[in-house]
Amino acid sequence: MPKPSNVIAFRGRRAGALAPVERARAVFRQQAEAIARLADRVDDDFAHAVEAIYRTRGHIVVIGVGKSGLVGKKIAATLASTGTPAIFVHAAEAHHGDLGMLTERDTALLISYSGETEEVVTLLPHLVRLGVPMIGIMGDTRSTLGRGVDVTLDVSVEREACPNGLAPTNSTLATMAMGDALAVSLIQRREFGVDDFARFHPGGSLGRKLLTRVKDAMRCLELPCVKPTASVGESLITMTGGRLGLVLVMEGDELIGIVTDGDLRRAMQRYDDLLARPVHEIMTADPVTVHEDTLFAEAQKRMAARKLKELVVVNEHGKVTGVVQVFDER
Repeated sequence: MPKPSNVIAFRGRRAGALAPVERARAVFRQQAEAIARLADRVDDDFAHAVEAIYRTRGHIVVIGVGKSGLVGKKIAATLASTGTPAIFVHAAEAHHGDLGMLTERDTALLISYSGETEEVVTLLPHLVRLGVPMIGIMGDTRSTLGRGVDVTLDVSVEREACPNGLAPTNSTLATMAMGDALAVSLIQRREFGVDDFARFHPGGSLGRKLLTRVKDAMRCLELPCVKPTASVGESLITMTGGRLGLVLVMEGDELIGIVTDGDLRRAMQRYDDLLARPVHEIMTADPVTVHEDTLFAEAQKRMAARKLKELVVVNEHGKVTGVVQVFDER
């Protein structure tokens, strides 16, 4: 069957086919630069915004329209999922009844890159009347919005990635990044941990990961164990049969060490008679353990921090009940 002519024509323009690739690279570089410049402009106003949001007794009401509104929905969702109650209100709908969603217990987060968006700035006197504290995210702090809010967050960019300089690209990315920075700072301010995160994400693969306990993900049957007097050769056979890439060195029911593939490789460089030596000579003594009721996500975090591929699991009595590994996510 002959190939469609359009496919043949496309593949024939090799020089032209590189243009989109180069354009994409240029966009990524421009956007990375736009985000990097935000770091240089963050000042005390950002700290004031974080504290104002933290002390809000009600909701953070994110208000915007157009592309800023779409970004605002994402910011509200991120805040809500990380411990800060938040909702999104479309600026136009606020003029037609949705303003009733706000009370003096709330804080308004208004988004307008120009700072002059009519649907947004005409809300300012009404929010003042309601006694609602206001934080503004904008590209011009001297704008109507900048002059009307209590705290300003500058997300100005030198140019858009759009070749015409018109389509919101770098500016929307900068706005979204500012929202993420607020959310992350509030996570730290609230000491919002893995357990808290799990309460707000019960569904999907993320929920399963967060709600799973180590005891539900660990390998607990026929763990590869040897005595400290066993030879490295014997231990290697046990390790191979256990299919975990490790062997536990046990004195009775007490864990005294662990031997991993890495321990074996390092030992091979030191001993010519490695297989005949007792395993306690090459084991890692006092291996890192984790309680079986620990959240699996927390166990993964510990492994990443210590650059480990596995953790020995123990119960409340300190007795070994299993092994959990990086790839054990269910």
